[in-house]
Amino acid sequence: MKLPKNALRISLLGVALLFFISNAYAQTKQLKRPKNKVGISSVDNFVTQSFDLYDKVYKYDGYAAAETPLDDEDIDVLEDALDDLQGLSESAPDIISDIDGASVFKQAKATLHINKAKKALKYSIKTAKELLLGQRERDKKEEDSGDDNSSNDEESNGVSESSNENDDTEEEVSNISDDLKVFSKFDFVPGDKVLFFDDFSQDFIGDFPSRWNTNASGEIVKINKVEGNWFELKPGYGIYFVPDVKSLPEDYTIEFDLLTQGLSKQTSSTARLHIILSDNNKFNDGSQHYVSTSLPFGQYGAFNIRAVNYFNRGGGDINSTIKADIRDEVKNQPHIAISVTKNRYRLWVNEVKYVDIPRFIQELNVLNYIKFHINNLKDGEERIFINNLKVAEGGVDLRRELLSKGKISTNGILFDSGSDNIKPQSYGIIRQISQVLMQDESIKLNIIGHTDSDGNDDVNLKLSKSRANAVKEALIKVYKISGDRLQTDGKGDTEPVDDNNTTSGKAQNRRVEFIKM
Repeated sequence: MKLPKNALRISLLGVALLFFISNAYAQTKQLKRPKNKVGISSVDNFVTQSFDLYDKVYKYDGYAAAETPLDDEDIDVLEDALDDLQGLSESAPDIISDIDGASVFKQAKATLHINKAKKALKYSIKTAKELLLGQRERDKKEEDSGDDNSSNDEESNGVSESSNENDDTEEEVSNISDDLKVFSKFDFVPGDKVLFFDDFSQDFIGDFPSRWNTNASGEIVKINKVEGNWFELKPGYGIYFVPDVKSLPEDYTIEFDLLTQGLSKQTSSTARLHIILSDNNKFNDGSQHYVSTSLPFGQYGAFNIRAVNYFNRGGGDINSTIKADIRDEVKNQPHIAISVTKNRYRLWVNEVKYVDIPRFIQELNVLNYIKFHINNLKDGEERIFINNLKVAEGGVDLRRELLSKGKISTNGILFDSGSDNIKPQSYGIIRQISQVLMQDESIKLNIIGHTDSDGNDDVNLKLSKSRANAVKEALIKVYKISGDRLQTDGKGDTEPVDDNNTTSGKAQNRRVEFIKM
């Protein structure tokens, strides 16, 4: 809690004009900021902000050691810094989750940098409080631990810090794949024929997206700290956002990334995002048939995911509240995945499956449209954005196809933009490939990466090869497949299967092939 400024100033100014401690207490040795970035934006931002705040506090700690008094402006800066430090410290567990799916080396480096930032935060919070209260003192133990590499009070996440603070390349990695084990059971498999894909890259900032419809408003925005264009859904009563998706098949998947801003303990318990499958493309749930699941945004309690179906104007059999505490997830850019296999409906938030209803779709071939609806959010304060909406036909068992045809091609293995970092939601497909290899130990596979045509040809060729190798490494490290059964190659953008001039075509061309050797 932020200290009352007036009361604090009176008490501090009344104690020897803010002279804190004597020179007998030498200042703690300064922690060294990591020299190089990791390449994961959330981690790099977390580390940068942590050390920026650390530098401020460290400067004022130096004033205290030199018996230099703090003035009113100094106190303001420290109070604001303390607020920022506490908020940043609370976000640390979420930042750690962002490294999932990165390469082994990048995970190790990210964990090392996060641990350094957490050490800087711990020092900064403790020191800022003591400086503000006029109680800043250090003993010999603290003096010796200023640049210590021990991390007894830090979660190492399987990574030990190097004894050389200046050399980030000498990081000792231990059981880094343990962090990926949660994905080894992730069973979402995206469809393999893209029906609709929109990352809003073809839309202008400030415009409503060209491939959507609404009865209200929304706009494409850029957001600092996250990549790409994002579609902001504007709240209102009876407002719907309808992508240009038509004639959904019996088996398909829906995926999108969700981003939120401004959620707090004051966010309404009824604030929700509704994902609706409907029999029309009008601005309502549906005329005769629809199903809806809704994700809660409230933060002061754990609010359930809701599932409702409605058929033939007579209601439906399902009106459920499903136990789910996703408060942290909705604040940290989750990936939402839905699989419809005839009557069966499943929904995942990140790697966790929350909904699996065998006969949620009571009547086939009547739900042809997708709609989004948000409600009970404070306009301008609590904001909801989505990106990378992908609808694809399929999402069924790829194992049989690989066994029967000897090869499969999938665009469901996703990577960070311009990177070989596998996104966590891709592990459902990699898991199925591993099951084929475990079932028949005589099978060997050639893994071939493909890219779209964006960028330089040579860069794309190199990227496609590194992505194929990243899939190979995931099979080896997460699923314990022998490396001598796997071969890799990359074709860059030389073998497109769709039009590289459209976003959906590009999504189809970004793919990985598995071919039996």
